Amino acid sequence: MGHDTQIMAANGKDALRSAFLEALSHTASTVNIVTTDGPAGRAGVTVSAMASVSADTPAPSLLVCINRSSKACPAVLKNAVFCVNVLRDDQSHISDVFAGRIRTEDGDKFSCADWAPLETGAPRVIDPLVAFDCRLTHSELMGTHYVMFGEVEEIFIAERGLPLIYAGRAYGTPVRLE
Repeated sequence: MGHDTQIMAANGKDALRSAFLEALSHTASTVNIVTTDGPAGRAGVTVSAMASVSADTPAPSLLVCINRSSKACPAVLKNAVFCVNVLRDDQSHISDVFAGRIRTEDGDKFSCADWAPLETGAPRVIDPLVAFDCRLTHSELMGTHYVMFGEVEEIFIAERGLPLIYAGRAYGTPVRLE
């Protein structure tokens, strides 16, 4: 093993949880705002847990993980639609608002950016890097989070830009290696 390698022994549930969270802090993920609108109202939350499921299902599918204590969670479940807004590297302020780190003057998270409704009615940031408009097909409660699966109905792709990523407990952007 190299001199900077550390193996964390998991002696008990709390130690394993701490080691898991520390290990995840060394991974990178895109920063995403999951939004919804419908009978349960408009809501949104910042998430880092988003992944493709399959391009070969009847419609392409993806998943997001939303903390069940988030105000957006029951809205997504009831509205049964959501948009995954993948933020650009110059949009960290939107993430901070939807994560609750910054409050807008009027108290409405959505006033931090301009929005457009998609086919499902879920709001899309006017200018994200990418947006996936989804219909909820299945959800599963796993501990503190709902894993929500969606079939993609519409996709927005920006002409240019870099993704906002979260790694090492900080925002960043990828650097292309030659």
